[in-house]
Parts: sequence; structure tokens; C-alpha cells
Amino acid sequence: MCAKQLALTGATLLLEHERGRQAIEPTPIEIALSEPTWRGDHLVRLIKERLGRIEVTAPVIALRLDASNVQPVIPASDTLFPEPGGSAEDHVRLVELLVARLGEENVLRPAPTADYRPEIANRWVPVASASKSTVLPEGLPRPTWLLEKPVRLLMRKHRPFYGSPLRMVSPGERIEAGWFDGELVTRDYFVAQGEDQSCFWIYRERVSSRDAEEDQRWFLHGLFG
Repeated sequence: MCAKQLALTGATLLLEHERGRQAIEPTPIEIALSEPTWRGDHLVRLIKERLGRIEVTAPVIALRLDASNVQPVIPASDTLFPEPGGSAEDHVRLVELLVARLGEENVLRPAPTADYRPEIANRWVPVASASKSTVLPEGLPRPTWLLEKPVRLLMRKHRPFYGSPLRMVSPGERIEAGWFDGELVTRDYFVAQGEDQSCFWIYRERVSSRDAEEDQRWFLHGLFG
């Protein structure tokens, strides 16, 4: 009879410090796992990355691994032709390694929310967050990456300028939203192209008729890859 192989679904490494009269509470290090794993080399890499990010306040006299969350290993199904770029398990291990090295708050995934205002719709959450994404309408020329704060563009010969004169290469998308929460935006968005063929997402502020004599203000809000 062979022993059943088990996989970890979560683990905590405890750094034991001074005991006795001057006892110090152990320092816990949570090992985040997106999926159950049984690979010892992967766990060691995660632990090394986490150890490199903490500052130990007292000498460590022992290590204790709490690995109570386990489940039977489900054998992986091999494919005749390996997937290019690695398997789904490879991708999961890469994300876990990035989280261990950079911290969960610095490894994000897109989670767009249903709002016409781009700065609100373009939402990012920690990769392990259970927050659900909303499917945005198709056909809208919106970039993945938005600037944290729109940049006002220079005007040259009545055209927006960013390194070179920009020309519009898309129809306008008019956005009027936010009246319900006091953050009203009224903008006309366009995909613009520079002389080097780079594409940008820019918008023109819509002004009232009494302010029409003022120069129009254009802003850069997003970048296309």
C-alpha cells in the first residue's frame, strides 16, 4: 500500500524567538498559494522571497511550518503537445512568486466596473482578490493603461500636441456621467496618432456656450500599446 500524496492549500512559517521568562511571540509568515501545490522546490522559493522582505526584530532559534491545510493531489493531465509559453500551473506559480517577492498589494489584475467615467471604470485590485470584473461594452477604443492624472496638452496651430502634432483617427466618444454622485464629467474622447504612429487616448473638455470663446483644453488620458 502506498501513501497518498498530499498538496498544500495554504501554509504559515513561524519564526520562533526567545522562550521562557522573556518569551517573544513567534513571527508568522503567510505563504500565499493560488492553487494547491505539492512541489517542494516551489515552496522553498516562496519562503525565500518572503524572508527577504521581512525584518526580524529578535534572534530566531527555531522554525515551525504550519501546513494543516492539505488535500489529496490531483494528478496533472499531460498533453501530447506542450502549450507555448508554459502551462496554467506555470502561470500560477509565477504569480505566486511575484506576490511573495513584491507583496500582494503590488501585484494587481484588472477589475473594470460598470461606469462611463474611465478613471472609475478602469479599476485594479490585488491578484488574489475575489472582486468580480464587469464586462465593458465592445467596440470602444479604450486603452488598457490610463494615466493616474490626465495631462493637459499643448496646442500648436489649433491642434493638440504631444511630442508631435496629433491627428484624430477615430470617431469621438462623448461621455456625460457622474451627475448622480457630484463628480460630473463632460468630455469628448478620441484616439489620436502622432507622427511616429504612436496612439494616444485624448479628450476635449466640453464647455458651456458662455465659455465657448475660451481656448479648448485637451488632455492625454491613456496610452495604447
